[in-house]
Amino acid sequence: MEYQLNFSVNDTIYIRDPESSELGRQIVRKAIELIYEVGYEHFNFKKLALEVGTTEASIYRYFKNKHLLLVYILNWYWSYLEFLVMFQLKNISDPQLKLKTVIHLLTHELPENTGKIKYNISYLNQIVITESSKVYLVKEINEINQAQVFKQFKDLCNTIADIILELAPDYQYPHSLSSTLIETSHNQQFFSAHLKRLTDVKTDEDSSTYVTTYLEDLVFRVLR
Repeated sequence: MEYQLNFSVNDTIYIRDPESSELGRQIVRKAIELIYEVGYEHFNFKKLALEVGTTEASIYRYFKNKHLLLVYILNWYWSYLEFLVMFQLKNISDPQLKLKTVIHLLTHELPENTGKIKYNISYLNQIVITESSKVYLVKEINEINQAQVFKQFKDLCNTIADIILELAPDYQYPHSLSSTLIETSHNQQFFSAHLKRLTDVKTDEDSSTYVTTYLEDLVFRVLR
């Protein structure tokens, strides 16, 4: 699939909008590749500057620190995922089928965006699975949250919560189930790939298939 997409990201996340210049877009593209390759803990602006072919000072003109750069990357991903959810659900009226579609999107690699913004969606998906919790499991979470930097993630949770209420209008915990669904999809994908004894995945079973089946069983048992 091909999309021409340009999502609006909270301007408190960056100093200068990376979409305003080719250097800014290159910083984001190379950051995605580098975080995927070395992990967030080993990622820094010095390494990123070498990959981009610029100076650390140039990167600091766009982002205050690597935490906010990761927040920016994840905000773009959550916006893209919500776009795909809304796109794929527009012709579906059955709420159960809607939830199954959402679960499939959460547990499989997303379609590549080959349009205006050419981020590596496969790398982004792996970053979300391995690194996303690091943007909010921090001491300064309350201060960070006041700036509304998690709006895209919350919007996605709200969208899923609305689908849950379509299926089960009397269910009391739609937002908790929605956020649990998203986070569990990440944890189970990671565990089934690296810590299999924390799951029930079979040796020859595809990880995505296992997590999809598990989440469908979990959600629909709860909503019965």
